[in-house]
Amino acid sequence: MKKIIFILIISLIGFCSCKKDLTIPNPNTPTTENFWKTANDAQLGINAIYSTFHREGLSRWLYFMTMIRSDEGYSTSPNPDIVNNYDVFHITDYNDYLVTSVWQDDYIGINRANQVLDNVQTINMDATLKAQYIAEAKFLRGFFYYNLATIYGNVPILLHASKPTDYPPTSSQDSVFAQAEQDFSDAAAVLPVKYDAANVGRATKGAAYAMLGKSYMQQHKYAQAQQALQWLTEGDGKDVYSLVADYRSNFIETSENNSESVFEWQNALNPNDSHDDDVAPGSDNLNYGTSIPPFFAPRPIGFTDGQARRWPVWEFLKEKTVDGKRDPRLAATFLYDSTDVRGPDYTMVYGRTFSSLGYSSDPTVVPNTHDVYFRKELDDATMDGEVFHSGNNYRYVRYADVLLLYAEALNAQGKTALAYPFVDKVRQRAGLAPLSTVMPGLNQQDFLTQLKHERITELTGEGHRWEDLARWGDLGPQLASRDAGFANFKIGKDEFLPIPQFDLDINPNLKQNPGY
Repeated sequence: MKKIIFILIISLIGFCSCKKDLTIPNPNTPTTENFWKTANDAQLGINAIYSTFHREGLSRWLYFMTMIRSDEGYSTSPNPDIVNNYDVFHITDYNDYLVTSVWQDDYIGINRANQVLDNVQTINMDATLKAQYIAEAKFLRGFFYYNLATIYGNVPILLHASKPTDYPPTSSQDSVFAQAEQDFSDAAAVLPVKYDAANVGRATKGAAYAMLGKSYMQQHKYAQAQQALQWLTEGDGKDVYSLVADYRSNFIETSENNSESVFEWQNALNPNDSHDDDVAPGSDNLNYGTSIPPFFAPRPIGFTDGQARRWPVWEFLKEKTVDGKRDPRLAATFLYDSTDVRGPDYTMVYGRTFSSLGYSSDPTVVPNTHDVYFRKELDDATMDGEVFHSGNNYRYVRYADVLLLYAEALNAQGKTALAYPFVDKVRQRAGLAPLSTVMPGLNQQDFLTQLKHERITELTGEGHRWEDLARWGDLGPQLASRDAGFANFKIGKDEFLPIPQFDLDINPNLKQNPGY
């Protein structure tokens, strides 16, 4: 089966009344009293957690937080909220939807996971399946906390389904990461290595170890990160995952869930959908896809609210393949005037040449011949336009990312010589000479510098740049030389987005992030 279609369960609302003789429960309405009884209820509960990925905050605005806010992207959107919130670090409205959307959706996902964890344990069902569902819920809760830790930093931790009387205090970023790590560790101990075709896309043991490793990396816990990632790189997982021969196939709908996929958000195009997220009334109208493509596609196909900077293009051109050609990852990563090496008359953009789109040579005009567009989120391989419910999956963790992170963890511990083979695998797939051949014997710092380059050429446009910069301690005004927005960056403040004001107003135990 191509992918799972995740079904959203109706919110579980209890009914109460002081006049019991007038309280007649509707047997057709799910409540906490009549739900969570069967194995099917448990499955619906788990599927509801996965459906959170289709909500607007995660399927659209998360990309702006991780890509456009970083130095690899920028915005020329006419919407000032996009530009101010994600590009030039000038946020004044802490309730703006662009600030709050991912916060809301992460906590919706957490609450859905907590409902499963609170209720599935008591259901009389197959013990192995029950354990799997509980592990999936922990993995997904950990994922949402990882997201909150990297974007908002210091946030409240809730481990049970929320109640109106809950006023959780702010927890430090370290504590939030610790909770994510506990969830990933618990999940990794139980989750299966793989699923049958009907359940492809569910969280696996490899996905849990990968996210556990990523969490440790963000905290510079390199020995623990090495141990977590080792299962995928040198343990049992090395026989499960492998780099696919065609790099571009990692980003095309027709080649989803391949051997390189470690954790992949499952999207599907629902022809009945006319809404942006999964809260639309009527299950037939739910959005199972992602709405990011129109926001990243070049005009006139899309809105071009987010696009790539030119400087990463030059990173790809620093080195040729062993047969003297251009790095093939460049054309897979960007649409620009020379996606085809022969130039704009040969570069195809949704079935038309770059030249024929009427682009201007004036760099002050948008779009223009200097524009570069992120390609990995687009559907130009399968469609001549874009939709708000794209079925193209988001390959959130690829095996190449794991290999590079593992090399970084080894190098950070002074094991640089042991790190080379894992970088070599990534380079050789792209047709480049092994790093161990062209740059043997690098010291620890020079190897890290090279790794930063390797992550640009392998992972640009996949939503990891912000966490990379944060992990390396590279966020700061010095990035203004290649991203003018960083001239406004204030160290100690802009590493995180502000906590939404509406939550601060109703919860006296919450604290705003520093500097806001």
